[in-house]
Amino acid sequence: MKNLDSIPLILGPCSAESRSQVMESAQALKNVAGLKFFRAGLWKPRTKPNSFEGVGAAGISWLTDVKQEFGLQIITEVAKTEHVELAINAGFDAVWIGARTTVNPFSVQELAESLKGVEIPVFIKNPINPDLDLWIGAFERFEKMNVKQVYALHRGFSVSNKHPYRNKPMWEIPISFRTKLPGIPLYCDPSHISGNRTLLSPVAQRALDLGFDGLMFESHEQPDEALSDAHQQVTAAHFQSILGGLLKRCSNEIHGTDLAQFREQIDTIDQEIIEAISRRMQVAKDLGQFKKQNDITIFQLNRWKEILQTRTDFGRELGLTEEFMRLFLEAIHKESIRKQNGVMNANNKDE
Repeated sequence: MKNLDSIPLILGPCSAESRSQVMESAQALKNVAGLKFFRAGLWKPRTKPNSFEGVGAAGISWLTDVKQEFGLQIITEVAKTEHVELAINAGFDAVWIGARTTVNPFSVQELAESLKGVEIPVFIKNPINPDLDLWIGAFERFEKMNVKQVYALHRGFSVSNKHPYRNKPMWEIPISFRTKLPGIPLYCDPSHISGNRTLLSPVAQRALDLGFDGLMFESHEQPDEALSDAHQQVTAAHFQSILGGLLKRCSNEIHGTDLAQFREQIDTIDQEIIEAISRRMQVAKDLGQFKKQNDITIFQLNRWKEILQTRTDFGRELGLTEEFMRLFLEAIHKESIRKQNGVMNANNKDE
């Protein structure tokens, strides 16, 4: 492991609030290693209409001043065709599509059509709900419009239950995204996942450990006075301390032989697990036949509660989390019910 040297970064305030605030942020961030784009939101769709919803087109000149004075590439969020036209005409170097827009295929289609033939990077955030197909569908719409420079931006997912993060990371979804669309660069937005500046560092480190290609952070020189997302923004100096503490992991090739040994062990164990599950499902089929012959219902609530409790307790003793055990057991139980149901509904040749 080594200290992070240079990974592509998108930095800047959540919202452009005034020209002086934007210029102050750019001045503080201009020499950050790896800075790819200076960001600031102009149109800010908020949960409640009385919240600060951005300065709109009035802030375009502030960002173009940043580009001219500091030589930084600039990026902002677009949610309407009008936004795209204004940004392109002003010379923006990239745009991003927010989570509230990605969730609406009609809006995504309109934006894809408006960006047809435009040769600038387009970053697409995941939808607010954990729907991988919806996220992938947004990229397919841009692909049909022959928009070639597309990037994925993971900002977490809204959940109804209480959670340490503002938006639950659900890392398995961006991992699945990368598996299905390996050619799309994948960035992470720790600010919106965290919702709290104290959580930025571990979220960013997790993203790097998972091989994300870049990071987006919100930075404000007076973060507590920010008109939006105050709790998750940091000063440039604070960001530099976060960046200095992050570690970049070695590539696969550097320790290929050692990795192969561990992977061989995992492959062997996985095979044993799959074989054991197969044997369990065969027993489930035999059990289904027994239930059919004796007119016993498939689902036995008390038995399921017993399995869930005892296996979860056993897993916890072995260092497995309750959430993992619940998901694992529910998957096993669902397949077992499916096997038994197949037996129950099969034609009986002896009848």
